[in-house]
Amino acid sequence: MKPVNVGICGLGTVGGGVFNVINRNQIDINARAGRDIQITHVGARRDNPNCDTSGIKVSRDIFAVAEDPDIDILVETIGGTTVAKDLVLKAIANGKHVVTANKALIAEFGNELFSEADKQGVTISFEAAVAGGIPIIRALKEGLAANKIQWLAGIINGTGNFILTEMRDKQREFADVLKEAQELGYAEADPTFDVEGIDAAHKLVILSSIAFGMPLQFTKVFAEGISKIEPVDVSYALELGYQIKHLGITRRRPNNGIELRVHPTLIPKSRIIANVDGVMNAVLVKGDAVGPTLYYGAGAGSEPTASAVISDVVSVSRNVAVAESNSVPALGFSSANLCDYDVLPIEETETAYYMRISALDKPGVLSKVCQILSDAGISIEALIQKEPLEGQDHVPVILLTNRVIEKQINAAIEKIEALGSVQDKVVRIRVESLG
Repeated sequence: MKPVNVGICGLGTVGGGVFNVINRNQIDINARAGRDIQITHVGARRDNPNCDTSGIKVSRDIFAVAEDPDIDILVETIGGTTVAKDLVLKAIANGKHVVTANKALIAEFGNELFSEADKQGVTISFEAAVAGGIPIIRALKEGLAANKIQWLAGIINGTGNFILTEMRDKQREFADVLKEAQELGYAEADPTFDVEGIDAAHKLVILSSIAFGMPLQFTKVFAEGISKIEPVDVSYALELGYQIKHLGITRRRPNNGIELRVHPTLIPKSRIIANVDGVMNAVLVKGDAVGPTLYYGAGAGSEPTASAVISDVVSVSRNVAVAESNSVPALGFSSANLCDYDVLPIEETETAYYMRISALDKPGVLSKVCQILSDAGISIEALIQKEPLEGQDHVPVILLTNRVIEKQINAAIEKIEALGSVQDKVVRIRVESLG
């Protein structure tokens, strides 16, 4: 049987990992694919000293790989969206299957790319785009295919999870831990995508599209980062029996709408996902037939991500072998059956809330706060009031509310902040039981 020829574009962290793992595990990979898989062309602006490319065609122009008539599968690991999009479109136009780890590319341009791939009768596979080495995309598309997915929630950014873990365990400040994350290589020099929720939003929109069979709608994701989380709130959450995690959450609503949100979230400490620490990722999926299932593992790194990339290469190679390149649609549903659900505005979302209020330490202040919440139909599930520190006349008041529509809590917070006895802005973090 004719070997499958693979071209890799980009030989950095992920591309280098793919190159080395394929060569190291060649026998096992070929056995699983049912045919030989061989790297025959690499496109990279510079060499990777950890990759021995002797005997393999190397081009400094990555588009040469997309135009190589002998290449069956192009692996895109250059990142970004502009050049990567042009590269993938060129490969598709030349009849090549594409495997990518590029979550931003899929989240922002996937609808267009999948449409072009369908026209050309080729596939785009992207298991590595979400949660690194965790096979969550294949689980949603195939393993859970019998289920109507009700909701999923995931820790899908390892940098943010590392920062929150350090803040909890060592009572460190956000800026201090972020600096260490950058030194360790977990965070980029510009950490905005990681700490402000953009990276997680890219991944969540991909997961939600597969879970619910809807077009990719990145612009409709609500994204809030962790840069405003303070150690004191992490401590108060623990005292109340919760952990703070940065979650991507998508949920099917009874009115045919979909929630699509990324933000810090209080989770009961008893939940398994609340105890996923450091740079690890985890995704919790609730299906109507199977119930809750948890997928846990390394969400980034050279070889974990390479593992997911190569799983796609093997899958595509099997399909090529039996001439069924479109056997599994990119989003798990045929394009004709995608449903354009309404994405619920964050103001219409219903959750419980953690609130920290800096209130003047005198009689009647707490009763005014409670009255405002009561008038808004918001009940208090738990309350902690601390003594004032020496020399201070304001005390922290910590509340946990019942589940309420976000616009109601926003209106109540606005009234609380207007009280003369309340200092600073109210700290508000959403709470999910994930039961």
